[in-house]
Amino acid sequence: MTENPPATVQCIFIETFRAQRFFVTDRTESHVRIAEIYSSLQGEGRLTGTPSALVRASGCNLRCWFCDTPFTSWRPEGEDRDVVEIVAAVEQLKDRGGSWVKLLAKAGQPADKVALAHVIITGGEPMLFAEMIPLCEELRARDWHITIETSGTLYLPVACDLMSISPKLASSTPVRQGAGNWSDRHERDRHQPAVIRKLIEEYDYQLKFVIDSPADCEAVEQWLHDFPQVDAKHVWLMPQGIEPVELQQRTDWLLPYCQQQGFHYCPRKHIEWFGPGRGT
Repeated sequence: MTENPPATVQCIFIETFRAQRFFVTDRTESHVRIAEIYSSLQGEGRLTGTPSALVRASGCNLRCWFCDTPFTSWRPEGEDRDVVEIVAAVEQLKDRGGSWVKLLAKAGQPADKVALAHVIITGGEPMLFAEMIPLCEELRARDWHITIETSGTLYLPVACDLMSISPKLASSTPVRQGAGNWSDRHERDRHQPAVIRKLIEEYDYQLKFVIDSPADCEAVEQWLHDFPQVDAKHVWLMPQGIEPVELQQRTDWLLPYCQQQGFHYCPRKHIEWFGPGRGT
């Protein structure tokens, strides 16, 4: 007889599927709402500079006030696509010929790095979609290295090589005025310790914190206090912003702090290379 999973794990699944049912009821059955699929260079974290296919799911259970992809959260856009369609679109990105050389040249990368073997599944919040399970299985079967970018608030048993978790600090919560009931919902859901623990136990991972002010650095230290199993080598701190001037202003004090604490500083290189627009 198969044993029931621990109560904590059961709760994780229950909350995940509640969120899926609430946020994606208007989509087609067995499809994922996709905002965009494109190729670029990974601009953040451990794999910065890696040529990658990006699959951006549309729909999110949070509403960060600084969200740089509001077309997947505050105003979700996109088309419903099934797993077969998504995999086919990703596979087509392998054949880009000279355009890859141009992308790499713009980023100052040698042109011999044109092999495309990495896929980034991002959002929005991709863990909202149960279809991520068969999607990742299909991509794994085709030898793609899979990175999933998630807030760490929902869990699915997906095939994944790098779980890129971006925990949301209290500073991410939108103000009540203009946010409707999202302020309360975001604050309630933004931190799910049981989910975080399960993800970092099961996957190779990185923790990527968005830092808006020096107070967030203290919040990161408090957050990590509750996760003593996390080594500093897994921690990346990234300045909030999409404009070069504001990014540089935060870099001036964030980079020295990272060096002092033994954390990785996480520049947003894709903005430096290609600008802050969509498809980068």
